[in-house]
Amino acid sequence: MGGFGSPGGVRYPQGGGLTDAERAAREQVRLQAVTGFEADEKNREIAAALRVSERSVERWRRRWREEGLAGLASKGSPGRPRLSETQIARLERELERGPLAHGWADQRWTLARVKTMIGCLFHVSYTVEGTWRLLRRHGWSWQQPVRRAIERDDDAVELWKREVWPRVRAPRR
Repeated sequence: MGGFGSPGGVRYPQGGGLTDAERAAREQVRLQAVTGFEADEKNREIAAALRVSERSVERWRRRWREEGLAGLASKGSPGRPRLSETQIARLERELERGPLAHGWADQRWTLARVKTMIGCLFHVSYTVEGTWRLLRRHGWSWQQPVRRAIERDDDAVELWKREVWPRVRAPRR
């Protein structure tokens, strides 16, 4: 799979968002704010007690008024996979068939080609960076194709390394 680039533009330095536990902890903070809303406390007081910004408390209060407790519930991971396990298995089979089988002129998978193939097969649109993350998550890695001369004779190379090279190399001192 030659030519895969770097993900770039990742929002979090570790390459991902919040864990389920961190999301749950943040949801608990929002739910604690409800006690202050119900007691008609000022945003400043709630923010100081929970050690968050007043702006966050304003946003939470507005959502609480409009949607109730459901408005403060965690929305879950924003990076949910858009392909099912069955689709991932099919994608891997298609990748193993190679780019030639999918109409490209050479044997290099690029992120753009994989992205195009995902769109054609599953009618799902990924960014190039999202394609890279998807592939990496499923064990695929960036690889640089090995360039070899068409005329290369591997048997002759082995013979030369075994018989000629020991005679011509300089002795160690």
